[in-house]
Amino acid sequence: IPVSAVLLETQPQGGQVLAGERLVLVCSVAEGTGDTTFFWHREDTGESVGSKRQRSRRAELEIPAVGESHAGRYYCTADNGHGLARSGALNVTVTVPVSRPVLTLSTPGARAVEGQRATLHCQARRGSPCILYQFYHGDVPLRSSSAPSAGGASFSVTLTAEHSGTYSCTADNGFGPQRSDTKSLFVTVPASRPVLTLRTPRTRAVVGDVVELRCEAQRGSPPILYRFYHEDVTLGSSSAPSGGGASINLSLTAKHSGNYACEANNGLGAQHSEVVTLSVTVPASRPILTLRTPRTRAVVGDVVELRCEAQSGSPPIQYRFYHEDVTLGSSSAPSGGGASFNLSLTPERSGNYACEADNGLGAQRSEAVALGVTVPASRPVLTLRAPGAQAFPGDVVELRCEAQSGSPPIQYRFYHEDVSLGNSLAPSGGGASFNLSLTPEHSGNYACEADNGLGAQRSEAVPLSISGLTGSRSGSVATGVAGGLLSVVGLAVLAQLLYYRLPRRAGGRPTSDPSRSPSDSDPQEPTYYNVPGWMELQPVYSNVNPKEGDVVYSEVRTIQEGNRHAAAPNSTLRLLQTHLPSHGPAASQQRLSRPQGSSVIYSQVKVAPLPASAAPRS
Repeated sequence: IPVSAVLLETQPQGGQVLAGERLVLVCSVAEGTGDTTFFWHREDTGESVGSKRQRSRRAELEIPAVGESHAGRYYCTADNGHGLARSGALNVTVTVPVSRPVLTLSTPGARAVEGQRATLHCQARRGSPCILYQFYHGDVPLRSSSAPSAGGASFSVTLTAEHSGTYSCTADNGFGPQRSDTKSLFVTVPASRPVLTLRTPRTRAVVGDVVELRCEAQRGSPPILYRFYHEDVTLGSSSAPSGGGASINLSLTAKHSGNYACEANNGLGAQHSEVVTLSVTVPASRPILTLRTPRTRAVVGDVVELRCEAQSGSPPIQYRFYHEDVTLGSSSAPSGGGASFNLSLTPERSGNYACEADNGLGAQRSEAVALGVTVPASRPVLTLRAPGAQAFPGDVVELRCEAQSGSPPIQYRFYHEDVSLGNSLAPSGGGASFNLSLTPEHSGNYACEADNGLGAQRSEAVPLSISGLTGSRSGSVATGVAGGLLSVVGLAVLAQLLYYRLPRRAGGRPTSDPSRSPSDSDPQEPTYYNVPGWMELQPVYSNVNPKEGDVVYSEVRTIQEGNRHAAAPNSTLRLLQTHLPSHGPAASQQRLSRPQGSSVIYSQVKVAPLPASAAPRS
């Protein structure tokens, strides 16, 4: 009997099977005898997937583990030698659970930058549709999407800094969700405009201070590279690998005043800060004090300018002026430079001067400058000092000239009737003296000048009257001498008497008493001079007080007698000059030469006894 009514069935029934599970294709016939050969085929390809020959009318083809490739339409045939019979087609559906999906993050560039759009794509390599995809940021669900066919699902987002983190997705086609591996997304935030801060150790930035330049961008993904600028010249750079700001230190000099800025750059474009101005205060240097006078010498009454200037220092600078550490005054230089102070000079202004410069960072003092104020010599006073109440020829008078004020050295000049007598220097100030041995010609007016280089000052004139010829000052008999009553005849008789009484020698010089030498004369006693006034026979009396005995005449002076002695027309009357014991140089200074050929009248005469050897020759 031929086979008939061929039927194909599956176990499990319905033809639906999970991938990996066992699938049995059962082929049976309703009638037929003998051995029957069964064949199983894929309808879509006509491929035979298996065959069996057996006597029974039912046969099974087992697929131990169904794969996706096993899905399709199947049919079977049966043949017992009497003709081939075919079953109807049966659809086998292999249901595949989703595999672990793969998450992909896509950005326009290599880096995910804030503001860009990022695409998240989730796809399971295997899995029967329909598959439901779910996206997560961390553990927070973002969005779900269903894929009715293969290809996966996508999700786009505009990035912000908050989108940085980990992302994942799940795929589920009814057999349980499968989660992808996590993906990290770092959203790079461009550096914001940084803020530059200058930190100084005090309110004012001073030369030598160390200032910290701090640059910080409030937003920006690390690492951030910071650069610092002074007037667009790079000072240096510093990196902030973990974000935040960065600093550099700068030791200040005067050249560091100016504008500062910084920039922040994390690879997404440099951002510049606003400009910050720094004024570096320079302490005032040690000032230099200059004294400016209208002439070479500083003179009383002049106005001297005290100029104080610090070569460096930030304004304003306050200058103070000192005289012997006493403040004279102050002056400000609001724009820098120096300052001046004017001072009218008085004698008290001599001394040391100094100044200070102060701009609030400590006063600096100059070196001391000495000023000598020259006082012009005042009008001098001339004083004449004579040995007695009256001045006599032979006296030594002291002319004393003194200016009460005036800076030394002072040159003094002495005048007699406007004729210069001499000069004397007072190197240390005070007065000066000039000694004059008087002669009758020295009567008249005397004056002196004082000059210290600022103009000579002349004293008032002082008159000096010389009182005739001086008499012998031995003893107290000068006031009783009647020599002034002698006539010319009396003079002649006296001369003759002396001529014959005194011894003579071949040289015409008298033998002097060795006990009475000129060096023994008293310095307080005058030397007698021939005075032209005696030609008029005018006697002058003087009181003298000898210290050692009477006067002895030891020198003979000549008086010409005309023709009274024919035998000796050129004979001389030898008169004795007064000599007293002397104990000092004053006596020798008082001796002046007598005029030749003039008469001498003495107020008192004593004749010394002659020794036998000195008797006159016959």
